[in-house]
Amino acid sequence: MKEKVLAFIKRLKELWLGLSKKKKIWIIGGAAALVLAIVLFVLLTNVKQYAPLYSNLSTSEAGQITSTLDSKKVPYKLSAGGTTISVPSNQVDQLKVDLAAQGIPKTGEIDYSFFSQNAGFGMTDNQFNVLQRAAMQTELANLISNTQGVKSAKVMLTLPQNSGWVGSQSSNDSASASIMLNVSPGFQLTSTQINGLYHLVSKSVPNLPENNIVIMDQYYNYYDPKSNSGGNSTLSTYNQQQQIVHDIENNFQRRVTQMLTLMMGQGKVVVNVTANVDFTQSKEKQDLVEPVNQQTMEGLASSTQHITETYTGQGAGGQVGTGTNAVPTYQAGTNGNGTYQKVQDQVNYVFNKIHRDVTNSPYKITDLGIQVMIEPPSANNNNSLSQQRINDVKQILNSIVQTSISDNQGQELSANVVNQKTSITVGRLNGQMSQAAPSMNWWPYIIGGGLLLLIAGLVVWLILYRRRAASEEEAYVEDIPQEDELKESLEDENPEQKKYNEIEKMAKQKPDQFVRLLRGWLSDER
Repeated sequence: MKEKVLAFIKRLKELWLGLSKKKKIWIIGGAAALVLAIVLFVLLTNVKQYAPLYSNLSTSEAGQITSTLDSKKVPYKLSAGGTTISVPSNQVDQLKVDLAAQGIPKTGEIDYSFFSQNAGFGMTDNQFNVLQRAAMQTELANLISNTQGVKSAKVMLTLPQNSGWVGSQSSNDSASASIMLNVSPGFQLTSTQINGLYHLVSKSVPNLPENNIVIMDQYYNYYDPKSNSGGNSTLSTYNQQQQIVHDIENNFQRRVTQMLTLMMGQGKVVVNVTANVDFTQSKEKQDLVEPVNQQTMEGLASSTQHITETYTGQGAGGQVGTGTNAVPTYQAGTNGNGTYQKVQDQVNYVFNKIHRDVTNSPYKITDLGIQVMIEPPSANNNNSLSQQRINDVKQILNSIVQTSISDNQGQELSANVVNQKTSITVGRLNGQMSQAAPSMNWWPYIIGGGLLLLIAGLVVWLILYRRRAASEEEAYVEDIPQEDELKESLEDENPEQKKYNEIEKMAKQKPDQFVRLLRGWLSDER
């Protein structure tokens, strides 16, 4: 293995020495560019931009925030003697909302020092105050919009006027805030979220107590932090019910679309589902008695009693009211001898007693309609879709409706009723539903693609260069004269050349004889 490695290194060294200076410069430059591109790619993908999260914090509050960040595995940096905490800039807004929901921080204020970057030279104090308030309103609205269930928010701040006179105080030295939330339909903010929003706004603006904050939604429902629930209860219940109906319809629509897409093809099916849900909730108590043995309808024998009565002698005959012409319930005569016997078996059975408190589910699908539009294989020819395939789709839809509707009487819906709840339309689909394409960061892919192209180019150049070097070596070997050709050329030489070659051969093979011969020639010349 060592010999192979040494041979490979020697071959690379010979290949490198055989290159021209220009080629060496190109190879070194390409390798340096590749290394530089890789380093830049790693730096661009791993370098994080930090931004201030909180400033002017107390030591205990800073320790609490850093402990929370450590538990969330969020990197951070401390500055200004540990009173300012900076985190990655893309996580600042979300962390402010999450920490505010936990009541953090209790001291300090959110940093708004970057607003001063928009202030130009020569700007008056009034202009700066207007710019600062607008920036605070915009930033605060962006923070509130990160709350779950809040689509957007509008903020109006009223800041106190600072007097330039010493000792003078304004009648209203505290700020106030009015916030309008655009809440997603059917979403209900929890008490934790409401308290977090009040705490966030209070700590975002100087001198703003929570009593001076008013938060409402687009339906003008007031969110009170002292209440456990926000908004109007009746409207909240309505929104929840509508959200449940919407979720049920979307679930059926998604499942039917997936199934029919596999049958008809992508973009060939449009499904619409309408559902009617009963939200009536009922409770009932059941006291049931059931036999132990369901087949014989008998209980479990707990005790058995066998009674036997026997009497022999005078007066044994004549029972009550059993004479031929006797009156019922009248004691007949007891004259005569006879025998009396009575046998009685008494068995006590125990049955299962069941007590149930049943609460019926308030979410029952009482009606369901499915409408399907199908584009035939040939869009302009409706006959290209066979009737058998339409019947198959109809049967699938009927089966879904049959098994999904809850019937209070325990009876199945008739085929005619179910058939009326499904509809299939065949025709050309002239439009497509637009879907918002998710935003993507293309820079890593562009840089990675460039690196791959550069590496591929270097590999192709090395392969072509090696092939060219191999072809040149073969041509050089072909130009070297072979042994037979060398002999023929020596035979064709003149006598002097032949003599010179023999002397040269003697000098290489027998140096001692060549030295003696040379000394003899030198002595003869003297």
